[in-house]
Amino acid sequence: MKTQSTLELSDVKQIAAAAEAEALKNGWAVAIAIVDAGGHPLWLQRLDGCAQMSAYVAPAKARSAALGRRETRNFEEMINNGRTAFLSVPELDGLMEGGVPIMKDGQCIGAVGVSGVKSVQDAQVAQAGIAALGL
Repeated sequence: MKTQSTLELSDVKQIAAAAEAEALKNGWAVAIAIVDAGGHPLWLQRLDGCAQMSAYVAPAKARSAALGRRETRNFEEMINNGRTAFLSVPELDGLMEGGVPIMKDGQCIGAVGVSGVKSVQDAQVAQAGIAALGL
């Protein structure tokens, strides 16, 4: 049996603060969602000026990254390269870049999803948040 790390509230707050700082530094109005390894919500914030829709997209990206244990950019590329059947996978609906898993010791312990600007910028915000953990 394996022992797996889990995110604690202090970790979630640290990720959220770093992601928010990255977004504000760049003037990006985004929604930031953080989920546990099972895709269950731990955090959601929508910065001032962010489109309401992003409050739905960010958690979907985070959930897809956690359940798939890979960046949602990979799913988007797979679909764009012709594997459209992947769109029918249950429970994965945030299939655009901007969802990034949080990996520790080879295990996915959660994910961050960001929505509101260009997908590559969303991913940049998510990665900045995760980097604050120093994993």
